[in-house]
Parts: sequence; structure tokens; C-alpha cells
Amino acid sequence: MKVLIVGSGGREDALAWKISQSPMLTKLYCAPGNAGMAQRAQCVDLKAEDTAGLLEFAARESIDLTVVGPEAPLTKGLTDEFRKAGLRVFGPSLSAARLEGSKAFAKTQMTKFNIPTAPYEIFSNANEANHYAIEAEVPIVIKADGLASGKGVVVCETSQEAVTAVNQMMGKKVFGEAGAKVVIENKLEGEELSVLVLTDGEKIIPLASSQDHKRAFDHDRGPNTGGMGAYSPCPLVSDERLKEIIDLAIRPMIEGMKKEGNSYRGCLYAGLMLTKDGPFVLEYNCRFGDPETQVILPRLKSDLLPVLFEIADGRLKTERLEWSEKSCLGVVIASGGYPGHYETGFPISGLDVLSRQSEAFVFHAGTAMGAHQEWLSAGGRVLLVAALGDTLRAAVEKAYGFVGQVHFKNSFHRRDIGRKALEVLR
Repeated sequence: MKVLIVGSGGREDALAWKISQSPMLTKLYCAPGNAGMAQRAQCVDLKAEDTAGLLEFAARESIDLTVVGPEAPLTKGLTDEFRKAGLRVFGPSLSAARLEGSKAFAKTQMTKFNIPTAPYEIFSNANEANHYAIEAEVPIVIKADGLASGKGVVVCETSQEAVTAVNQMMGKKVFGEAGAKVVIENKLEGEELSVLVLTDGEKIIPLASSQDHKRAFDHDRGPNTGGMGAYSPCPLVSDERLKEIIDLAIRPMIEGMKKEGNSYRGCLYAGLMLTKDGPFVLEYNCRFGDPETQVILPRLKSDLLPVLFEIADGRLKTERLEWSEKSCLGVVIASGGYPGHYETGFPISGLDVLSRQSEAFVFHAGTAMGAHQEWLSAGGRVLLVAALGDTLRAAVEKAYGFVGQVHFKNSFHRRDIGRKALEVLR
């Protein structure tokens, strides 16, 4: 089977790593891919949002399955165009992908289908949003309606912070048109976690639980990022709790959208807050999580490719997935200044050492290959270094030991990934 993965980040590298192990695979392509993915697949010089170019390539090369990694091409209708052309593709339609493409749409759907979420208001007018922000009881959360690379959410502890956030999004348009509309909601207290499922619009197969760490710095401080690390499984999620979350937060959305003639096929990601009153949905994403995928897939024993193929066909036959009992923890190594301004082009050392470690995983997000075949930093989130361990504590110790082997100028990483989970276990 010929497979094309669309995207160029750490999530896509993890998907390439897993799919490359399938006995069903004959040839793997990535578009555009990155320097790390080029070690596993043939990279194609096509941007993830170049729908026409990707269509032409997939048809010319007789691609059997295209797997769409990032949200942007999904929210611009790439899968719709592939299906119109009779090409098999994994990912939701443009209409279904609005769950991630519009925070306002997602909140409206949650209300319609009685899915627990924080009380909220939606604003298209900056003056009205500012008036509400001044009058609202803080803390509140202000979210850009559209896609903002995981950075369009601001937790505001004071009214002044809220007004500043509104003005940044709606006035200065720091997120472009994504901030033309905002959602303002009550801040929920509790523990965040991620639950991802695979679905053909009816049948649901949960992936292993995980917990992401969004803030840039230790102790959940600093700006929101695309994610600074994650681990799986999450000790806060028992089998009973996972079933509860699926019944409360996942199944009603999938069934509700199907009744509306808008069947959801692909990976559905629910970001949740476990509060004292139970789980509440913070957001939905319409694709595999990043960096959650990088710690979930190393624990997956089953072949992923046939499951993706079945969902792309619209008929999920697989009943369940088999998982390792081990824990996996991953730490993002980022460029200094991320998620703001940062410099790139610095040589990376230590990756050759990790390539010889059996339970070390290095997933590339922002790397390039230099003229002398040396690894260079080429993005904000550069690498995710992960490890498997018999326990979460063992995975933490091994992962940070591996992280200590990797060096490049101005790099930084969080030193507390998984710490709160260890406290829960203790």
C-alpha cells in the first residue's frame, strides 16, 4: 500500500514512524515532511495546504491512502476535494472540521448536544467584548475563534488582562482573521487531560489517555504554546472514567453531528478539564494531538495503518487496539524565545547517541539537514525526546536522561513534565 502523510511536524513524524512499521506498507511519502521524516519516508516538496498539488501527486502516484496531520488543510476542505476525486483520505470533512476551525461553532454544538462545558459568550464586536470582559467575574478565558497554532487562548486573572487580550485579538489582529470573533468563558479549575478517539462516524475506538503541558515554562507558567511535553497513560483516567468521558463528551458529539447529516470520520480529540463536578470539555481538535501523538503511538502494539484505511473507507471493522502496559513520557526541546521570536540554524548534537537507545524516541518537528549532513534547528519546537518505562517515574527519569544528551544553542525545555501525575500516584 502506498501512503501519503500530509504535514511537517512532530505529530506527522510520529505517524510516519508508526505507519512505516506496517507490513501493509509498500511506499511512504510525506508532504512536505521535515529532515527527520526524510529518514523514514520520501519527502515531497508540496505544502500541506496545496490542495491542487497534493491531489495531482496522489492521483499520479496511485496513492492508496492519504493521512492528513495538521488542522489547517482539514479546515480548508482538503479531504472533501480528495473524496470528490475518488481518492481515499483519512480526516474529517470541511464541515466537520469546524469543531476545531471555529471555537464558537464548537461551543454552540456542545450546548446543543448537552455536552458539559464552561459557561460562555461569543462576540464579533470588540467594544461589546471589552464591556463584557470588564464586567465579568475573573478569572476568565479569552479564545480566538479561529486557528492560532495552539496560541489563541489567554487566561486572564484581571479585567485589565482581559481587555488587553481582546484588543490584541480583535483590534491588533495578532492572530489575523482568527481573532475577528472571540469566545469568552469562565475559567474552570481542575486537571487538564486529552482523550482521542478514532471513529468512522458511528463506531468509536479510544486511544490511550494522555496529558499535555501547554505553558512554556515550569509550574505551568508563561504563554500558551503548541505543547511542551506529554505523557501516557494519564493516572487520572481509569477505564471507568474513560468510558464516562466518551459517553459525556465524545459520543454525543459524533451522534449529534451524524443526525445533522455531518458525519465525523477521523480522529476526534477532546481537551478536557477534570473538575470537582466531573469532566468538562475545553475544546475539540479534528486531528491527532501534538505532542500527545508522540507519547501515545510508542505504546500502541497494534498496526495503525489498517485502522486508518478502514476509517477512510467509512467502515471501521477493527474492534479494539492493543496497548503496552508501559508508560511513555516526552519532552519538547524548543528554541529560546518560543513561542515568541526565536533564532534558528544552530547545530544539534547528541542525536546519534539516542539513535542507539532501544527505548528512546526522537520525533522531529523543526529540524533541517545542513550542508555537511549535520542536524540544525529550524523551528520553535525543534524536537520531542520520549522514553518508555515500566512506570511513569521510570519513563520520566529515562526521558530526562535522554534530553540531557541533546544540545543546541539557546535551547530550552520544561523540567517538570509529568511531575503532577507523579504527585497523584504518590
